[in-house]
Amino acid sequence: MNTDDPIAEVEAIVARARAAQARFERTGSQTAYDRAAQAAAWAIMEPARNRHLAELAVETTGLGNVPDKITKNHRKTLGLMRDIQDARTYGVISDDPTTGITEIARPIGVIGAVVPSTNPGATPANNIINALKCGNAIVVSPSPKGVPTFEALLGYIHAEFDKLGIDHDLVQMIPGRGSKEKTQRLLEIADLIVVTGSQNNVKRAYTSGTPAVAVGAGNVAVIVDETADLAAAADKIKASKTFDNATSCSSENAVVVVDAVYDAFAAQMARTGGALITDETKVTSKLWVKGHLNPQAIAQDADKMIAALGLTDEVPADTAYLAVETTGIGADHPLSGEKLSRVLTVYRARDFDDAVRITHDIEMHQGAGHSVGLHTQTEDRPLHLAKAIPTSRVIVNQAHTFATGGSFTNGMPFSLSMGCGSWGGNSIDTNVHWRHFMQTTKIVREIPANEPAVADIFADYWHEAGK
Repeated sequence: MNTDDPIAEVEAIVARARAAQARFERTGSQTAYDRAAQAAAWAIMEPARNRHLAELAVETTGLGNVPDKITKNHRKTLGLMRDIQDARTYGVISDDPTTGITEIARPIGVIGAVVPSTNPGATPANNIINALKCGNAIVVSPSPKGVPTFEALLGYIHAEFDKLGIDHDLVQMIPGRGSKEKTQRLLEIADLIVVTGSQNNVKRAYTSGTPAVAVGAGNVAVIVDETADLAAAADKIKASKTFDNATSCSSENAVVVVDAVYDAFAAQMARTGGALITDETKVTSKLWVKGHLNPQAIAQDADKMIAALGLTDEVPADTAYLAVETTGIGADHPLSGEKLSRVLTVYRARDFDDAVRITHDIEMHQGAGHSVGLHTQTEDRPLHLAKAIPTSRVIVNQAHTFATGGSFTNGMPFSLSMGCGSWGGNSIDTNVHWRHFMQTTKIVREIPANEPAVADIFADYWHEAGK
């Protein structure tokens, strides 16, 4: 391999992946695909390795915290393995005599995956497991800060492969600290691209000429209405907002509280460690530096973030997150966007309709298509919100971070990548999951004619509009 030529280096890696995938498919079986996926899953879930990956991720990226990354690596992977356990991804997967169509599962080929530094272990593991389950090879391009963690994960995966005689070339990475040039070439020559992370990478994926599954930006707003169980809502928002120091795209960035319960909910936030800041300039003056989020505050433990914002002496010692009151939305109001920190923006709404309006405006500013939340005991309001907001998910009475990407208590597929539909500039509006890593060949047989009379189709129309 010519390491002096970055383009040739990427091309050689993909060529090896393509050859390995062809062998994997040619000699494949459902058992072989399942075992490869299980090997990759156990590589990250084995407790000692999980801990090492979590510690390495925090040490090298400076983002998140070790206990939560251990939980994330375990639960996201376990949930994914539950989701795919009985999925048929090899051979004939459906045979319908009514339509005369038989579907045969086929791999896509070589998957190119671009993954962020916020989840340098869990996100690539998720992509790798899905790829192998469907008979693919995969080449990962980690973010520069995520390279050490993924290198360790790759070593663990290859060690598991050795137990079963699985080809290492099925799972590879773009070596080194990463470069736009190398990643761009991967985007161009893979058979499918899966991109999670910066919107710049997402745009590059969609313009690369290669089929792409890429996801939009998050900026979650959650409504607390006058019927909500305020204590339960506060507990869930605290748990979600603080998990892994708010590295998740599904972390709440704003809470919109109906006026009738505003003071009572503020008290519940205080009970859970949410310190209410009424002068937003105390936060905005330090959370952004020269127009960019302050790296000393991003995804940090509460005490470090609070110190970076100069608020140590102004909030209680047990503060877990900051709840900052504001009214503004848009480019001139940075608190209305994603903050990647333990900072929650708080809006006061006159009533539920006003809360929907505020939430709509927040999502149109940033995060359209991703997800919103609602804490309520009124049955028709989730549907009202779903029709009013440009969003792919309405999470009801749940801790948003845990619910959006799949939970053992809801039916969403376990994933770390959430499609945002056309609202977010994406090709999908679902969680990225195993079915996106597979295609099918259809055998089409002739069946008895099923041709309606013209009147069968247009009778109702003619009755209303005339011929």
